[in-house]
Amino acid sequence: MTETTDQRIAQGLTVAKLYYQADQSQSQIAQQLGISRPTVSRLLQFARKQGLVRIQIIDPVQDVQTLEQALTDAYHVEVHVVPTQLTATNEVLNTVGQYAARYLESIVAEHDVIGIGWGKTIYAIGQNLQPDTLTGVEVIQLKGSVSYSTEHTYAYESIDAFANAFHAMPQYLPLPVIFDHQQTKELVEAERHIQYLLQLGEKANIAIYSAGTVRNTALVFQLGYLQDKEKHYLQQHAVGDIFSRYIDENGEIVDTELNQRTIGIELDSLRHKDHSILVAAGDAKVPAVQAALRGGYPNCLIIDQHAAAELLKATT
Repeated sequence: MTETTDQRIAQGLTVAKLYYQADQSQSQIAQQLGISRPTVSRLLQFARKQGLVRIQIIDPVQDVQTLEQALTDAYHVEVHVVPTQLTATNEVLNTVGQYAARYLESIVAEHDVIGIGWGKTIYAIGQNLQPDTLTGVEVIQLKGSVSYSTEHTYAYESIDAFANAFHAMPQYLPLPVIFDHQQTKELVEAERHIQYLLQLGEKANIAIYSAGTVRNTALVFQLGYLQDKEKHYLQQHAVGDIFSRYIDENGEIVDTELNQRTIGIELDSLRHKDHSILVAAGDAKVPAVQAALRGGYPNCLIIDQHAAAELLKATT
């Protein structure tokens, strides 16, 4: 009796491997092993009953809903997890951008003021926006957009795309985001037109932005704003940035002096927006996203599925 069962298990394993791993049909297996097709079918059923084969159905939508609920419970913000389980790695950013664009279109109303950051994520959103029929919408950059290098920030392309979609005049903030000297920054800030732009940013009821990392490849690190010692300090003490304001794991500013040389929206202002939307694609953004959530800056998170799972792991 034992021998017969062992033989049947061995046969079941052989048939299961040919069917599930080698992707052969039941007829091909029957021919190869010299048995009937009904016998192959019975052996496959036996293999499943014995636990030799487990069939797992992955439902991306169900997984997304579970992640959304868990992250909503953890951080008490509106969470949108973008289904990307079946998306090629090089398409994840565009998929998230497309989702964020549709979400933004669904909430914008006439005479809203939309404040944006810059970088690849914001550019991906702008590229996916579809022209709207709303009137009176304004679009403003919430941080300086001039860099000292040839590195592409997508600052102008992004705000132009947003402005075109909402039939708005783009309001550029034509300044470096980080000045060499606080005194210079304060003199520039006092200029009447710059005052107007900064106040418009404060007035924005919608802010849409991403999070930066402190990796060597981080965009802000490539733009000539920071000295090597400053980069090293940030890599030691910060987990990332929001609007080029560097924060630790709890969302607190890590370098007060650097922060005072940074021009653009203050992070505290993000807490008071009707819609403060953090959009993130990629696992590298997770530490900064978690820090921003702990700091209470966004009230809405749009994030890809894998990064959402990593965020939940880091949370629990």
